[in-house]
Amino acid sequence: MNVIIPTEDSKMQHIIEKVRHGQRLTLEDGVFLYQSDDLLTIGQLANEVAMRKNGKKVYFIENMSLYFTNVCEAHCAFCNFRKDEGEEGSYTLSGPQMIEYVEQHFHPGVREFHIVGGHNPNVPFQYYVDSLKALNERYPEVTLKAYTAAEIDFFSRISGLTYREVLEELMKAGLKSLTGGGAEILSDHYRKKMRVDKADVTQYLQVHRTAHELGLRTHTTMLYGSIETKEDRIRHMMHIRDLQDETNGFQVFIPLSMQPINPRAGIRRRNSAFEDLKTIAISRLMLDNFQHIKAYFINIGVQLTQVALTMGASDAHGTIVKEKISHAAGALTPEGITREDLIWLIKGAGRIPVERDTFYNEIKVYE
Repeated sequence: MNVIIPTEDSKMQHIIEKVRHGQRLTLEDGVFLYQSDDLLTIGQLANEVAMRKNGKKVYFIENMSLYFTNVCEAHCAFCNFRKDEGEEGSYTLSGPQMIEYVEQHFHPGVREFHIVGGHNPNVPFQYYVDSLKALNERYPEVTLKAYTAAEIDFFSRISGLTYREVLEELMKAGLKSLTGGGAEILSDHYRKKMRVDKADVTQYLQVHRTAHELGLRTHTTMLYGSIETKEDRIRHMMHIRDLQDETNGFQVFIPLSMQPINPRAGIRRRNSAFEDLKTIAISRLMLDNFQHIKAYFINIGVQLTQVALTMGASDAHGTIVKEKISHAAGALTPEGITREDLIWLIKGAGRIPVERDTFYNEIKVYE
């Protein structure tokens, strides 16, 4: 009797066949892809999937990142954005103060405000509602994509309201979509070790489930590159893939490359370009029920973003204007980018730039 021991090549061939026949990849498949150093095959396969789903189109949006407060009760080990109340550099902006900031940077092409911040227990839930209300009244044409699932869980705790009630109040104030942050790695072991003293795995997923039930389309992330295992990353993807099977409410998956706390940290303290590209490609292969995978230039740089567009990514994010969270943690990339540069970047990868709104409706195709 001949026993056939699978080789690396035969395993890879098996995964290729599965992907091409629309079969779902398993935990074992995902871990194998991470262990393989055949980035070109993985990237090429991810590119096939992206082309099947979106053709040559790569999406971007004119958006602004806004941060109402950096005061936070959580002490996550990887965060350099948070401050304690009264600490030097801490701030909590009122609605009018934020509008003053927006007016300095706003131009009529902006379609979305991306709003996140600290879990500030020194202000009531109403403060967070009023923040959205002020923006919505001043800029009714701009979509409010606001707060992470972890922030919604925090609002629930300080207000005594359920997730559904919190979301309903925010929707009345103008909320149209949730941001993807707060996921980090969806592993309770990881969250304990990294002092992620905010929404746990079940709570993160339940907030998004509730948002989807209320008709909100949301975003979701994975912060990789610290203490998690490759298996943790694949399990994370499977958690959100399962919820997407259930609700179909996620629009995009955003792998976030961990930034070192010190901006002067050398390249050995950062994820390698190889690892970043592999994570984007594997995300595209594992998340068969997601339309888009985002290459986030803030964390991986604009040139690597361009390469990622040939390895499974179909979204190049947006103009941002002034990003603060990754830059507080040592990102070396630009804080924002112009529409013209985004278009150039996408065309340079042989792709078709498509300006979109928050919900991936096409505004303009730059053939």
